[in-house]
Amino acid sequence: MIRDPKDLKRYTASERANHWVVGMCFILLALSGLAFFHPAFFPLTILFGGGVWARILHPFIGVVLAISFLAFFLRFRALNTMSSSDWEWIRRIREMADGDDHNMPEQGKYNGGQKIMFWVQAICILLLFVTGIVLWRAYFDLPVSLVRLAAVIHSAAAVIMIALTAIHIYAAIWVKGTIRAMWYGTVTRAWARQHHRDWYRQIVGK
Repeated sequence: MIRDPKDLKRYTASERANHWVVGMCFILLALSGLAFFHPAFFPLTILFGGGVWARILHPFIGVVLAISFLAFFLRFRALNTMSSSDWEWIRRIREMADGDDHNMPEQGKYNGGQKIMFWVQAICILLLFVTGIVLWRAYFDLPVSLVRLAAVIHSAAAVIMIALTAIHIYAAIWVKGTIRAMWYGTVTRAWARQHHRDWYRQIVGK
């Protein structure tokens, strides 16, 4: 697809690839995890070749997710530091939800909501990785009481991650022009001015 040469570069190819690897790994983990969580979801194991293969693949995919998200975290952690403008954005998020974002505080590359989501995801993935190791009985034989506690924490973190992912996808669809940033790596200048004006000024030097 032909793009306007005046469009702004938002993500490099490697950053987009990193994002999609993290996203696809989590979707696979969510599907297989739900299959283990409740019998009603067990048919989802068909996607992985059956229950046995789903149990074998789930922890390995989890390791790939952890490594991929670590790379993602190192790339973007500095850009997700909260500022006073971000907290003001959070306090006025109702305006954003009502579709009136023209008078919202100016934001950098990410707004306050995206930054909070980034940090909550980082904590959840850390919890999922640590508890997942405890639950990986094929390689780690730990006390049953610890395994039970890990199972509860693992499930709770997974539920939070699934909810955050749903919000992330909805927001990307709702804010027109956002998805193309992860497909093509670029956004229009009008999109940048409206949603991330401070970042826009940094990019164009104004």
